[in-house]
Amino acid sequence: MLDIKFIRKNPEIVAQSLKKRKSDLDIEYFLNLDVERRKIIQQTEELKMQRNKASAAVAQARKNGEDAKELMSGLGDLSFRIKDLDAQLKDIDSKVQDWVMSVPNLVHDDVPEGVDDEDNIEVHQWGQAPSFSFTPKEHWQIGTELKGLDFETAAKVTGSRFVFYFGWAARMERALINLMLDVQTSEHGYLETIPPMIVNSQSLTGTSQLPKFKSDLFKLENWDYYLIPTAEVPLTNIYQNAVIQEGDLPKGFVAYTGCFRSEAGSHGRDTKGIIRQHQFNKVELVWFAHPDKSYDQLEILLGHAEKILQLLGLHYRVVTLCTGDLGFGSAKTYDIEVWLPGQGKYREISSCSNFEDFQARRADIKFKPAQEKKARFVHTLNGSGLAVGRTMVAILENFQQEDGSIIIPDVLRPYMGGQSIIEP
Repeated sequence: MLDIKFIRKNPEIVAQSLKKRKSDLDIEYFLNLDVERRKIIQQTEELKMQRNKASAAVAQARKNGEDAKELMSGLGDLSFRIKDLDAQLKDIDSKVQDWVMSVPNLVHDDVPEGVDDEDNIEVHQWGQAPSFSFTPKEHWQIGTELKGLDFETAAKVTGSRFVFYFGWAARMERALINLMLDVQTSEHGYLETIPPMIVNSQSLTGTSQLPKFKSDLFKLENWDYYLIPTAEVPLTNIYQNAVIQEGDLPKGFVAYTGCFRSEAGSHGRDTKGIIRQHQFNKVELVWFAHPDKSYDQLEILLGHAEKILQLLGLHYRVVTLCTGDLGFGSAKTYDIEVWLPGQGKYREISSCSNFEDFQARRADIKFKPAQEKKARFVHTLNGSGLAVGRTMVAILENFQQEDGSIIIPDVLRPYMGGQSIIEP
């Protein structure tokens, strides 16, 4: 969240950021609440001074043996008015806190202004899109024909937007996870982690999924527990309410986990296949960085995610998200979009974001500068390295052959027991 003191001192900056994001939040609502809050505090302080004087007068009257009934009556009235103002202040503070928690992060100056994904700006491309002498199929057709993906059985066992992986598909999913973890740990220096896949509401509030995105979460009945929508949540909260030493920054973690999302608001979108599932696997990258170096770290993070697609030989592009497409907590985001010939378009396979101190302030994650007495908030970053199911989608569509077979990328073959092709 934003610092409430910053909002008070710089309402025009916050208003401009909200305007760029096409947000309908009204800064005047907050400012009016803040004025009312200060008035109540001032009135309360004045009444408390009067109460103190009245209490002293009652004490003096009793000491002098005088009748203090009238003074006591006035003292009771003051206490009642103070109690009423305290209740009003509590209500206003609650409204102020709710509003502050609903304010998205400030937009970084480098973020292009726009309305939606049509206004995102391409940064660069890598590789070449494959050409086919036949009409390429979509991944769900290929996967079912090769008996690797079974949506009907999953729908029977659970419901829509779930899938069973069988045989080669299950092994390929596992192979991709191992490849991603090996590259990020051995080549890029991440600390591999197996985090809980159930977290509490405090952790989700820290990473800004709550309260805004509650409808997209799966909550466990009768518990303050939720299934994670991404490993970003447990990894970022490793340092919840903690102070990191400056010399330990930057610090990176990588984890493979299942992810669980209700996909609220996505009705009718990507209903076929494994692009948008309620349960999916992802390898997540999280960094804690010094505020002065976090945007350098964002470029490094982006390169780490890109490396997987390059090893697999998959054509992709990188885009900078515009203000209207930017995530709630992000100050700047790059999306990596892989080419899917079956669909004939690019699809997101990773988002790499710098949250600056937005999450750190909510989760109280600080670092101790070596030359300063006071701890400061770190900057947090995360990115998919990659969404595993979508990576399989890209392999099936890009390496499909006219006879229905799939060529396995060279880098993946050692993880699949040397297998080089999936045949009908």
